Amino acid sequence: MDNWFDLYRGIVMPAQCDIYGHMNVRHYAACFDDAAWHFPRMAQLSLEEIRARGLGTVVATLSIDFYHEIRAGQLILVKGALTRVGTKSFSHEMRLYEADSMTHCATQRAVEVCFDTAARKAVPLPQDVRDKLGKCVAEDTGKIA
Repeated sequence: MDNWFDLYRGIVMPAQCDIYGHMNVRHYAACFDDAAWHFPRMAQLSLEEIRARGLGTVVATLSIDFYHEIRAGQLILVKGALTRVGTKSFSHEMRLYEADSMTHCATQRAVEVCFDTAARKAVPLPQDVRDKLGKCVAEDTGKIA
């Protein structure tokens, strides 16, 4: 899949599991959150450069669909792709897999908004940032890897 990136790897620890023996919802969210920080790097942008401009992003919408449980001791791989770049925001999709079998366990879709960290408000993405993000947009996010 073009423009899908490996964003995060980990292992499910027993403390991340709930009373049913599988990873609890809050830990899926943490894996996806850690993975999302790598999107700028995939677009040849550094977090340091973005922060130096007084910019950041805030999540405007987020949804997670769960497909298959994952248990303690299993390895995790999160792959992600940018799906849209707009004037003030961009969208992405991430898929969490059990890494050994590549079983698709969950998908997160989110919209992030460019944010002026001093003024505490949404602002347009700088054109150079839009251009770099735009080059990374995946053509087809309907297929499962």
